[in-house]
Amino acid sequence: MPDSAGSAEDAEAILRGRLAPALDPRGDGRPVLLLVEGAAGTGKTRLVERLVEAVAGTVHRTAPGGSPAGDGPELLVAEDVHRAPAEDVARLRALLADPPPHLACILSYRPEELAVPGLPLGPDTDFPARLAVVRHVLGPLGVAEVRRAALAALGADRCTPDLAAGLHRLSGGVAQTVADLLDLLAGQPSAVGLDRLGTPPRLDVLTLRRTAAVPEEHRRIVHAAAVLDEPATSHDLGMVAGLPGRSGADALAAALRAAALEERGDGRYGFGSPLAAAAVRRATAGPVREALHRRAAKLLARRQPVPWERVAVHRRACGDERGWLVAVERAAGRFEEAGGQQHAVELLESALATGPVPEQARSRLARLLARCAVVGLRSDETLKVLRHIVADPGLPPAVRGEIRLDLGLLLCNQMGEVMEGRDELARAVDDLAGEPVPLARAMSALAMPYGPDASFAENVAWIERAVAVAEESGDPVVRAAVAANRVSVLLNGGDPAAWPLIERLPRDSDLIGCRQQTSRGLCNAADAVVWLGHYEKSRDLLAEGVTLAARSGAVYAEQTGRGCALVVDWATGRWAGLAERCRAFVDESGDMPYLASDARMVLGLLALARGDWADALDRLTGPEAADLDTGPVPISATVSGALIRLALAHDDVAGAAAEAAVAWQRLRAKGIWAWAAELAPWAVEATLRAGDTAAASAMTAEFAAGLDGRDAPSADAALEWTRGVLAEHTGRTTEAAARYESSAAAYRSLPRPYHAALTAAGAARCALGGAQDSGPAVALLTDSAAVFDALGATWDAARTRAELRHHQPAAERRPPGRPAYGDALSPREEEVAELAAAGMSNREIAATLHLSPRTVEQHVARALQKTGVHSRQQLGRVLGPASH
Repeated sequence: MPDSAGSAEDAEAILRGRLAPALDPRGDGRPVLLLVEGAAGTGKTRLVERLVEAVAGTVHRTAPGGSPAGDGPELLVAEDVHRAPAEDVARLRALLADPPPHLACILSYRPEELAVPGLPLGPDTDFPARLAVVRHVLGPLGVAEVRRAALAALGADRCTPDLAAGLHRLSGGVAQTVADLLDLLAGQPSAVGLDRLGTPPRLDVLTLRRTAAVPEEHRRIVHAAAVLDEPATSHDLGMVAGLPGRSGADALAAALRAAALEERGDGRYGFGSPLAAAAVRRATAGPVREALHRRAAKLLARRQPVPWERVAVHRRACGDERGWLVAVERAAGRFEEAGGQQHAVELLESALATGPVPEQARSRLARLLARCAVVGLRSDETLKVLRHIVADPGLPPAVRGEIRLDLGLLLCNQMGEVMEGRDELARAVDDLAGEPVPLARAMSALAMPYGPDASFAENVAWIERAVAVAEESGDPVVRAAVAANRVSVLLNGGDPAAWPLIERLPRDSDLIGCRQQTSRGLCNAADAVVWLGHYEKSRDLLAEGVTLAARSGAVYAEQTGRGCALVVDWATGRWAGLAERCRAFVDESGDMPYLASDARMVLGLLALARGDWADALDRLTGPEAADLDTGPVPISATVSGALIRLALAHDDVAGAAAEAAVAWQRLRAKGIWAWAAELAPWAVEATLRAGDTAAASAMTAEFAAGLDGRDAPSADAALEWTRGVLAEHTGRTTEAAARYESSAAAYRSLPRPYHAALTAAGAARCALGGAQDSGPAVALLTDSAAVFDALGATWDAARTRAELRHHQPAAERRPPGRPAYGDALSPREEEVAELAAAGMSNREIAATLHLSPRTVEQHVARALQKTGVHSRQQLGRVLGPASH
């Protein structure tokens, strides 16, 4: 009696293949019996219906006692044989003991409800040798099958991988329960989660009916399984039920006979799904349920290691509040030790927000919550709890300072409230006098240089104090935290002394706290060297830091590393799919503005290069963007550079110069001139175009002085660019061309292809202004346009091609007269259409391509006519990926 196996589709095909020969009048007519076995709700009826539809022959859907109607091929179907009257089962047995030729018989049944286990037709069953017998066992669905069902019922928008996994877990993979849950979900708004659905009525009725079928004296074993809510041994079930020894074994046997419980493997028993257990718990009287929870808590507390989170659930359910808080604290502490801070945060938040917690326990839990929160992701609930606690005037200063420290870090990092967060850190320093471990952490946090509230000199002073206090503390984790921040401070300042310190970070420490701090230090170091221009080193640091962060549970560090990787890809010209990756990252971390700032900045810079100026402005200055006065200074400087360039493109020289002055003052107050790399060329150009040559010269000199002795190759290339801008606007064209070419060569070596193309185009522009031999300069422009095209920098490509046309050698110019392009777009029409599709106005296109607005209007009209679309937005869809 072989069982069929394989995937559901393969198994069904095999079953059809076994039935078909018996129903073929040309075959040998050997009869076949197909036993379809499956627990309630596993889809037996649907399978039988599909098989009946698929096979040929005269079909009689009969009751179990039915019999063939004639001599020809016949299909006999008897469903739910476990419910059939004895006389019908006897007739089936008799038929199958001597089956006629060309008979195919399908019997379905629930194994858990058979009168005699394993024998659907009773103890007298005896199949003759000429009867082919096949058994097909239907088990639970897999996650992939549940996902397919969810996709069909809810659509792709609602069917996330998490939803499919949740459905599978709640339903136990039972097909009918999956279908019922999907019916409930389909009738609810998309925001309603699985936890709000409750138990489907069909499963409720089935579970409670089976529980009621267990004799009353044995029923507590079912209630015990519901309270434990996981597969358990017979010993554990008996202890929780208060039925030790033989009485527990008898009760379990009775529950299994009634199918109220089932074997779950490895000598354990329980329910097929958590929803079934929940139905029994709800139906259990309160006092009985409390006694079960009390015994469950005692049982679990004797295990090693103690599963404290589960102990907490049982102690709370039986009203043991003191024991509940002890278990919560121990569970959270264990999660922290194992790198599960995010899980600890959820547990502690729930405890502190649930109701009155004694003051002493409250401060201990709050400190633990604060410590765990700073390495996890954003939580508004944690923020609210911590703010409420630090406002308590009766809190001891050291306790308040410790909580205030982590509150400040949470505000700075996860919440993006940098100025408020640093105020909290400064207050924490005052509260923590005499407490070296948290004091060193607070000082170290104030040393981080990204914020605009303190100069770099102040940041250096803080880190020096933090190093001294950390050494005094002797604590290895705080030493690792301070060492990680020291690396960031020195690297951002372009100090070569930072590199050996990276290698000394304790990657292989036995302490998970040290590994978490190291992962944070590596990711922060990767971010620092992006701004310096060491891109391969940044990638290496990211690979190591993100991997270590993921292994050690440093979720926030892992996310910062992923954000930094987007900036590396932008800088090095890996633009294919970059916008999509940035948008996905923003969606994932959009409620943490500081974390999402890298991705938003990159999206704005990509939009600017495309000429999609409205999108660029929204990404760089919209309501979701980082505030330029309070956000990370390197991002503010880069965004200001883009805004200056945008204003210059609109010929808003006054606006560009004003932005340049404000942004330059921010950098001067900070004192980290490596961060001027994305600002200086544009700020100096805006200042020169505004007529203030003296200020532009002073800015260039200040930039150069700030880089003296610093390891900042990207800023060095930008300094050459800036000097080229100054030379070009002061009539030193030959020097300008040389400066631009020197900058382009430096950018190519980094590599930074976009910036190399921008500066190479500048060198060509200056060379074409004075050289008689224009060939090399035209070649530079041609190469730059090709780079812009490859990157998808539509606006830059169009500008460069316009410059090329002005200087194209006579031999390459087209002959007089208008070429006949027919229905195809001419090169100029395609160029104009690309910029129009990117969102530029006719006046903006005219300024870019050195055309009149009227000519641009005519080109746009012809492009719309030739492509057959009705709007500028639709042009992007017919022109190809380079135009949008």
